[in-house]
Amino acid sequence: MSVSSQRHSLTVGEGEGGRLDRFVAERMALSRTRVQGLLAQGLITLDDRPAKKSEKVEVGSRVEIVVPPAAPVEMVAEELPLDIVFEDESLLVVNKAAGMVVHPAPGHRSGTLVNALLWHVSDLAGVGGRARPGIVHRLDRDTSGLLVVAKNDVAHHALSDALRRRKVKRIYLAAAWGHLDESPRTIEASIGRDPRDRKRMAVVEGGRGATTRAEVLERWQSADLLRIALKTGRTHQIRVHLAHIGHPVVGDPVYGIGWERGLGGPTRRWVNELAHRTTRQFLHATELAFDHPLSGERKRFTAELPPDLAEVADWARNA
Repeated sequence: MSVSSQRHSLTVGEGEGGRLDRFVAERMALSRTRVQGLLAQGLITLDDRPAKKSEKVEVGSRVEIVVPPAAPVEMVAEELPLDIVFEDESLLVVNKAAGMVVHPAPGHRSGTLVNALLWHVSDLAGVGGRARPGIVHRLDRDTSGLLVVAKNDVAHHALSDALRRRKVKRIYLAAAWGHLDESPRTIEASIGRDPRDRKRMAVVEGGRGATTRAEVLERWQSADLLRIALKTGRTHQIRVHLAHIGHPVVGDPVYGIGWERGLGGPTRRWVNELAHRTTRQFLHATELAFDHPLSGERKRFTAELPPDLAEVADWARNA
């Protein structure tokens, strides 16, 4: 093992059974692709023997991971506008604008939050991984709001572990079509890739457990303004869960497209106008709270609705 490689020893705890590659990815805050690469290189062992990605782990299983030093990140730092809510030597909290992709991916090699962060933080490259330096959690491109970014490996590991242990509080504001029949409402439904369209997520049997809590803040004519609390953080979780219970996010181009056509009667004109005014999915990460990785102090941040959504909400409540 290279002197610059890192060795990690993990023990599977209660509720952490399942596929080895998924367990390692969640505990180490690594991508599944990265974990599978380590497995292919023989750098992960299960109970002191070489492991395969499809193997299952059980409570008490011992997993050893050797993580080689990351190759230099070859991404371009770009001077892009950033709304930085808080920053110190360990982390920064950003109020991400809608339309900004969090990290480079096919079709989005530049103009991302990561490109902007590399310009702002000179030594960020490599923190937490090559492709997503500093990123602890993500927001969809068209979701605005608060994100925490780690500026060093110690902070990244601590924040990722807190996220896994559900110690990071994340609150969203969302407008959803129709009216919830109960408030607050807890939605518990496993999420995985949609078997009919691999680019979408869906509630599927055998998916990853997901829990969302929705509470009505304002009841509009044919939509609700909701306060959403996440207990888990699956891809597209809020959007999938709300669509699953028949109340998709207003303006959602994937899980809610055309849903408003089913809302007729005397509010049809109001419904059509709300759909017209909402030019992107009405979803905003409004509150973020976590324990600081160095001081342990509880940090809490809030971000009001951005102007585009605030204008829609003002119209909806007064029309």
